[in-house]
Amino acid sequence: MRTIKQQHRAVSAPIDDLVTYRALPTRSVEHLDPFLFLNHHGPQTYKPGNRGLPFGPHPHRGFETVTFILAGDIMHEDTGGHQSIINAGGIQWMTAGRGLIHAEVSSPEFKRTGGPLEILQLWVNLPARHKMTEPRYVGLQEPEIPRISLDEGRVSLQAIAGEWAGTAGAVQPLADIALATVYFRAGGRLALTIPADHTIFCYVVRGQLRVQDQPTEALHLIELNHDGDDLHLEAQSDAVLLLGHARPFNEPIVAYGPFVMNTNAEIQQAYQDYQAGKFGQWRG
Repeated sequence: MRTIKQQHRAVSAPIDDLVTYRALPTRSVEHLDPFLFLNHHGPQTYKPGNRGLPFGPHPHRGFETVTFILAGDIMHEDTGGHQSIINAGGIQWMTAGRGLIHAEVSSPEFKRTGGPLEILQLWVNLPARHKMTEPRYVGLQEPEIPRISLDEGRVSLQAIAGEWAGTAGAVQPLADIALATVYFRAGGRLALTIPADHTIFCYVVRGQLRVQDQPTEALHLIELNHDGDDLHLEAQSDAVLLLGHARPFNEPIVAYGPFVMNTNAEIQQAYQDYQAGKFGQWRG
């Protein structure tokens, strides 16, 4: 069984009136290759007539964003021509690749009526060979994502990418990345075999769990060593877990603002390309 290296508590990092906890990077952990960044927005309740999410048009290059909508909704638009409104239980998977501009805001309906909101956004690196790939976007509502019932119904797993309990995830990433959202009822148990050379991404969104028989709770990222292939999870209360794994790329990571590349020169080129309009033109 793998051992736990460290538990990292997410830090408060509000954005305007949006409650936000940053789980990665923090002072205690920079990244978990190839997982680069995680923001946990909410939970909070918006009043009717709100401004919604504050993420207006901004560029990206060199990685992928995976957005998990647990409550509320998110409206996406990008210079690749993609548009969608994804509701609670759905996900967005955007491959920035060579570069695009996108906005992630609340729908007009949510801004009008308000309601609960909780959203996670994870940045996943792209290997050097795919950093300049053509951008793409997949937006899926909850019914479009395979759901697996385990432990006599006490565990429900949304298979987003990779293979889970023999079920293929809804998204086929460019790299071999596995991601799932796991919902536990109190007492639910999940045992998985994950290759020892894979990085495990394990973030507790809600509730209390025992991971490798060690207690943890919401807003904690669990960093595990590469010394075994067994992962054991047990819920002490109803809980939600963001779980993933991938083989590390073991490539240089140079991140600056909205760009993640392998060299400083590539970062400078990204800014030049963006300023030259090579990421597309925003309609607004």
